[in-house]
Amino acid sequence: MEVLFKVIIIGDPTVGKTSFVQRYVNDSYRRDYKMTIGVDFALKVIKWSDKCNIKLQLWDIAGQERFTSMTRVYYKDAHACLVMFDLTQKNTFQNSIKWKKDLDQKCNLTDGSPVPCLLLANKCDEVDQREVTQGEIEDMCKEHDFIGWSETSVKEGVMIEESMGFLIEEMMAKHAELEGFSDSFHSPGSGPIKLGKDEDSGGTGSKCSC
Repeated sequence: MEVLFKVIIIGDPTVGKTSFVQRYVNDSYRRDYKMTIGVDFALKVIKWSDKCNIKLQLWDIAGQERFTSMTRVYYKDAHACLVMFDLTQKNTFQNSIKWKKDLDQKCNLTDGSPVPCLLLANKCDEVDQREVTQGEIEDMCKEHDFIGWSETSVKEGVMIEESMGFLIEEMMAKHAELEGFSDSFHSPGSGPIKLGKDEDSGGTGSKCSC
């Protein structure tokens, strides 16, 4: 069996959306990606279990204002969303609210429920330039109904696989619910996690979430 999921990646320009996709799909990183014009696509196939493969369509959507009139078309039939911002630019964090509201206004799942949306705080490796606190991220996550959040570093490859793994779990659970399947769609040995930063350990983990 093969399941197809469309995941959209949205947020302001230069926050790392294209780099995130390339890191996740190809495990590569460059500093000189060209700015996305309209939308770029990537595909990744995941062996979920002996009986199920997941085909992920990743839609990297341009963050420039002039392309926002097209977002309704780009959002269509999305199963999940990543909203990304840059921890070193607070305005990109504040604009995450705009991106989430735009998504909620223009797109729903087939049962009418909101598209599951994960908030990613990129460039956590640039500690000295940080402009957004964990508390602010947590508050935004709760207030605007994100399913969770995580700090990431696309440059260092931090919390990329874990973030996508969490999102895939959410999509598979929703797929099973909509199709009337059993819990067999969960990957072996996995359970629900919530992404965020573990305040006690000082590392990025699965304790703090919304």
